[in-house]
Amino acid sequence: MNVELPEKRYYSIGEVAKAFNVNASLIRFWEKEFKTLSPKKSANGKRKYTSDDIIIIKQIFFLLKEKGFTIEGAKTYIKEAKKKPMNSFEIIEKLNEIKSRLLKIKKEL
Repeated sequence: MNVELPEKRYYSIGEVAKAFNVNASLIRFWEKEFKTLSPKKSANGKRKYTSDDIIIIKQIFFLLKEKGFTIEGAKTYIKEAKKKPMNSFEIIEKLNEIKSRLLKIKKEL
């Protein structure tokens, strides 16, 4: 899955929701369900997502929306995957990232 977000330090919930084509309420729901997803909050309570948070959201999205896992199944998968050195999702994600960079370089040639 290739999510188009500009490179910057923090993203708003609106930017994240738009990039994943989901409602902001779904992202907030995932925060409650998946303890690994915990964005920083500004003084006025607005969520600030980092690139690490985006990686977690990609994994959650992949498991729930693309692989059809249940919430509990995704939680279990993520918990078990942490015990392994590198899971298949991380490998796929890295390969997609490399592919995107290579395609970007190719366009510039």
